[in-house]
Formats: sequence, structure tokens, C-alpha cells
Amino acid sequence: MIFMPHNFLLVWLFQLLSVGVLGGGIYILYEWYERELVGTPYLVAGLVMFLWSFGGRFISLPLLRRPGAEEPKFMRSKTVQRLPRPDGSVLQVEFFGPEDGQPIILSHGWGPNSTIWYYAKRQLSDRFRVIVWDLPGLGKSTKPKNNDHSIEKYARDLEAVVAIAGDKPVILVGHSMGGMINLTFCRLFPEQLGSRVAGLILVDTTYTNPVKTCIFSNLVRKLQKPLLEPILYLTIVLWPVFWLMTWLSYLNGSLFITVELSGFTGTETRGQLSFAGLLSALGSPGVLARGTLGMLKFDETDTLATINVPVLVMCGASDIATKPVASDRMKAELPYSERVTLKPGGHMALMEQNQQFADAVSRFCAGCS
Repeated sequence: MIFMPHNFLLVWLFQLLSVGVLGGGIYILYEWYERELVGTPYLVAGLVMFLWSFGGRFISLPLLRRPGAEEPKFMRSKTVQRLPRPDGSVLQVEFFGPEDGQPIILSHGWGPNSTIWYYAKRQLSDRFRVIVWDLPGLGKSTKPKNNDHSIEKYARDLEAVVAIAGDKPVILVGHSMGGMINLTFCRLFPEQLGSRVAGLILVDTTYTNPVKTCIFSNLVRKLQKPLLEPILYLTIVLWPVFWLMTWLSYLNGSLFITVELSGFTGTETRGQLSFAGLLSALGSPGVLARGTLGMLKFDETDTLATINVPVLVMCGASDIATKPVASDRMKAELPYSERVTLKPGGHMALMEQNQQFADAVSRFCAGCS
């Protein structure tokens, strides 16, 4: 699941529900043991609640989706570079495909890590030099010692990845927060557009504070200061507690519901839903909270008109995290752009409609090269 400001509240509510179910089960079993609650129904109810808390995913996941022909899995490359950064973070950069191929740098969204690009790596690396990297604090990249998780920091990290991509101009592909990083890169390093960077692909992303372009944006904007930001700061302080709550919601299966609601449209496979859920559980809540706070300060509206290279704007037709109107606005503002809609698809259309995604990327990259 991609962590965006609007679904952080949803995740938090389901985590509280998970704690409530486990706590309720333990309480009922204790009261039954103490003879305060008498009868087999109380014993059964307590056992069901307790067992569901640790094994509900084995029931809920098969009920939600059927297995597909090719399910995603963790796939890492043996060709790796570790990039130390001035702030103490170390970036994990991996390479797939022929060394002389057109280089494509894939920047993932906030929450998972670079293994989310499973299908893209398999479908594009036969003819392109596919380069993926883990954002700091996620996957195999270490977090910065100064706790800087701003979009500007990530854009400077991307510039370091571009520097080791080879002699050919690169195509920058960014999903969700990765697209925001690409736009900030364009503002910070405009001299690289057209020389080191041949084009951009912006996937299910936005040009401004994402609370302004998500579903129920008016409500989320009103809740940003009084509710969302305090919860994010609380998560930073109590991150071990929130991580335990996250894993509890993963084990009982409720995490898959939030992943389904925020990222998919119902055509995803069981393996895709399970993989996205597991990746979202692996990320440290403290890191995720800091990055989400960084997104709340994001605004590259004025940058759009200055981007002088070809841009492909791609969006799932039913994306609720960054509604298609955000892609429409970017398409209108970018001087050299085209628009592709993935149907049916939500925020995770790059997995749900992975072949459509790969075909669109291939066509665009062929035109740029």
C-alpha cells in the first residue's frame, strides 16, 4: 500500500480496531476463566477473537481475491551499488537489463520499497536498463541521521542515482511520491533536463499537497492541522507501538482491506493484494510519518510549465489517492506531455494493470530515445 496523507487516518483506525479485537478476546477469555462470564458461547467468542487476531489473514485473503497466473515476489538484483549520502543515509541502487540499453530510473511511492516494481523489472528489462532504488529508510536504504525526509532531500538523492546511470540520457519514472520527487528534481536541477534527462513518466501522482487532490479532499484538508498532523507526530514518538499495531492488522487481515480500498479496484489478484499488504507492513511507521509530513509541504505547481522535456502522465481511472483531475491539470500545464489512463485501475494500477503500464512505458521511451 502507498502511504498518503488521506489513508494514514484509515490505517490508524483499522489498527485501533485490531487492538480492540485482540484486547476484547483476551478480556472475554479471562472473565470466562474467572467464572465472571459463564457458558460455552463466551469461550467460543473469546477464542475466535483471539485466534482471528493472529490468523485472520489466512481466511480473509482467500475470500477477497483469487490467485493469478503470475504473482509478484521479492526480486532483487545481483548488480547493486550502495551510495553513501552526506546526511548519513546509504541508498540501495539496483540494475536490471542490458548495460547498453536505454536507462530508466524507477522511483517508488511512499510505503513500499523498490520490490514493488516486480512486473516492470520483468517486462522492461529485456530491452531497457532498468534502475531501481529504495527511498531512504525503506527497503535496504538506510534513513538519514538528521531525520530529513523532505521531498527536496529525496530529489537530491535521485540526482545522485542519475549520476551513476551511465552515459545515455535517462527516463525518470515516478509513482505517487516518486512522481513528486521527479517534479522537485526538475526544479532543483533544471540544467539536467534535455541533457542527462530525456523524459519523465509521472504515475498516479500530483503536483501539490496530496490532500488537495485526494478523495474527500475538502474534509481531509480541514482535518490536516487538528487531527492528521498530531497523529503523524505521535507516530514518530511511539513508532514501535504503531509498528506492532501494523503487524497485528496484517496478521488479522484488516490491513488488506485498507490496501484494497486505497490502492486497487477489485481486479487485482490474491498475490498482488498480499504482496502490497506485506510491503506496507515492513516500513517503519516513524519513517513513514516523517515522509508523510514532508508531502504535506509539497507544491510544484509552478514547476510544471518549466519542464522542457517530453512527459507521460499516467493515472488509474479510479485512483482515489491522487484523483485523475490531478493528472488532467499536469497534462494541461506541462508543455510537452501526453496522457494515458489505465483501466480498470486505482492507485496501484502499475501492479493491477501491469501489462498496460509496461506497454505505455515502452512506447513513450521508444519515442524519447
